Amino acid sequence: MLVLSPIYAAPPPPSYRPRPTRRSMNPSGRVLAMANDASDSGGPLEKAAIAGGLVSSPVIGWSLYTLKTTGCGLPPGPGGSIGALEGVSYLVVAGIVGWSLYTKVRTGSGLPNGPFGLLGAVEGLSYLSLLAILVVFGLQFLQNGSLPGPLPSDQCFG
Repeated sequence: MLVLSPIYAAPPPPSYRPRPTRRSMNPSGRVLAMANDASDSGGPLEKAAIAGGLVSSPVIGWSLYTLKTTGCGLPPGPGGSIGALEGVSYLVVAGIVGWSLYTKVRTGSGLPNGPFGLLGAVEGLSYLSLLAILVVFGLQFLQNGSLPGPLPSDQCFG
């Protein structure tokens, strides 16, 4: 039954949590909350994404700089290790962006922050890397009419 009196107040929504008052909050509560966030280190997928993203973004930056200045990707390196790292880095960034988009569509928000906010930082770096890839690849295509292939060629490393 609806009561039309000025005293009636609607109940708070189910997700409502009152903010703690200064008296009820531990003075070191903020430090404890940060420590709890740091100890919540996420699963192995989050850890792998953080490690992979922190390595992949600089490698992609180096690769794009080399592509823009020389017209070729990174050199193969000893046993093809540098070229392999370059290729895997592009795949890692694509995977993180894909995971982020999937999570955004499914939940309405991006990836969780992760321990120390590193997963959120890696997500942002991956989007910046994707933007840089689109710009540099677009410029390369406009200037040369093509992009270098994924395998070393005689044109670049002959």
